[in-house]
Amino acid sequence: MTAPIPAWVNGTLQPVDKLLVHQRGLKHKAVSVFVLKGAKVLIQQRAAGKYHTPGLWANTCCTHPDWGETAADCAVRRLEEELGITGLHPAPRDRVEYRADVGGGMIEHEVVDIFVALAGEDLVVQPNPEEVMAVDWVDFYDLAAAVKRRPEQYTPWLRIYLEEHQAAIFGDLVRA
Repeated sequence: MTAPIPAWVNGTLQPVDKLLVHQRGLKHKAVSVFVLKGAKVLIQQRAAGKYHTPGLWANTCCTHPDWGETAADCAVRRLEEELGITGLHPAPRDRVEYRADVGGGMIEHEVVDIFVALAGEDLVVQPNPEEVMAVDWVDFYDLAAAVKRRPEQYTPWLRIYLEEHQAAIFGDLVRA
């Protein structure tokens, strides 16, 4: 069994096993973080051992809050757990809901709190190999173009964020 996460069951938020949530496609809470350095976005390639979307490229980090954990605390925790990143202060940017087939009979039906954190040139990134296969700093415009060219290389949620929520997440980069 995996850890329980906040999911809606019969209209009530309850702690439910994470794997079960995805197998049943239950609506649940999630957190996504984008770390930016100027116009560059830190993306990660999900580890081969992930139970869904292994090897696909995603935003900096994404996860589910533990039962009783705030979205902001979750964002800070997962930056450190997945990428060894500390000292950043992710700011809330948007809340979105989406539903996507992530393969293997699993559905992500998420209500996602999206955060953005600004990194300095000296940011240290130390990926956890159980979570992350690789990382890359990619120009925002190059990332958006790459996702359109080869969507199969990117997670469904990153595609949704870039197609439907660019302005809310990336603000001035989109308007520049």
